[in-house]
Amino acid sequence: MEEQNKNDTATKETENIEPEDMEINDPEEQPGSDESNMETLKEEVDQIKQEKEEMYQKMLRIQAEFDNFKKRTLRERETANKYKAQDMVNELLPVIDNFERALQANVSEVQDGFVEGISMVYRMLKDALKAQNVVEIETVGKEFDPNLHHAVMQTEDDDKESNIVVEEMQKGYMLNDRVIRPAMVKVNK
Repeated sequence: MEEQNKNDTATKETENIEPEDMEINDPEEQPGSDESNMETLKEEVDQIKQEKEEMYQKMLRIQAEFDNFKKRTLRERETANKYKAQDMVNELLPVIDNFERALQANVSEVQDGFVEGISMVYRMLKDALKAQNVVEIETVGKEFDPNLHHAVMQTEDDDKESNIVVEEMQKGYMLNDRVIRPAMVKVNK
């Protein structure tokens, strides 16, 4: 009977408890579990943000590399087009040199017609080269420039300044802004 009294007492105590007073032990709501879940989620979000930033930076680098590649390729193509005639010009320069030597030789009156014909061909050849942006390098009276001139002789002339080209031995030529053949010159000491 004593046991029954205990049960009755326990029943009466539970009947007097209001629902607000009852504590429910939810396993997910244990102290610290919300904080650890939030912290784990924050770490995952931070990691995802970091990976996103790394991918973005990698994409920017790849884009910059591609842009540089396009620019470099365009410059190389422009340079190739600009100087495509260089090989042909190099082969024609000795022909011009021989024309010039022939025209400088003393010719008798009988051969004047022949010389006039050669002079005409020479002018046409020079005009064709000029149309391809091939120009002669200026030499006599100019200061010696090792980028444009090749000194083959030196002389001492007190009437002229030092390091000045006094005579052209062979003409030099440029294609656009590139030296195809430097001029062979005599320079004053």
